[in-house]
Amino acid sequence: MNTSIFHLISNADFVVKGVMALLLFFSVYSWAIILYKFSFLRRVEKENDKFTRNFQRHKNIESLIRGMRYSPMATLFRAMAEEPPGTDRDEYRHIVRRVEGLETARMERYLNFLATTGSTTPFIGLFGTVWGIMNSFRGIGAAGAANLAVVAPGIAEALIATAAGLVAAIPAVIAYNYYLSRVRLITIQMEDFDQALVEYFTRSDAEQ
Repeated sequence: MNTSIFHLISNADFVVKGVMALLLFFSVYSWAIILYKFSFLRRVEKENDKFTRNFQRHKNIESLIRGMRYSPMATLFRAMAEEPPGTDRDEYRHIVRRVEGLETARMERYLNFLATTGSTTPFIGLFGTVWGIMNSFRGIGAAGAANLAVVAPGIAEALIATAAGLVAAIPAVIAYNYYLSRVRLITIQMEDFDQALVEYFTRSDAEQ
């Protein structure tokens, strides 16, 4: 008897096949997000470090941030630089809160899908497990005997569904917690730096 995973899935009930297809979708899309977020947040952190160094050295920041598309600090600087001279401190703080909220949302984009994958795929797999066990009991009833040849395929299908749910959930949960902690750290750094930017622009306006 062929007991390979692919053989068991191909011979499974249509409900179990549907469960496996859904879990495959969650897994593939989660890994796409994981790889994308790794690259995206690495660029964010790299550009933030570059911006911070340039700002502290009082270099020509306006020319250096033109190519920065990922740094929240550069985005905040551009938003404040677009304000007309004479803008008061409270208005700059309002810009800071608005841009920080938008940038935090941009960095957290797609992370909700990882959280959803981590919380739902084990239960989807469990549903496939329950369905496979039900098929096994139906097979026992049809055969009139509870021998291993009757129940083994259905139980194997059920266990594959459980395993697939965990395979989809575990990387998603780990990645979600990891990336969320990185986003929070970047947000804290941005919040710590915003006062320096407010002082920079209010001082520049006063000198004009």
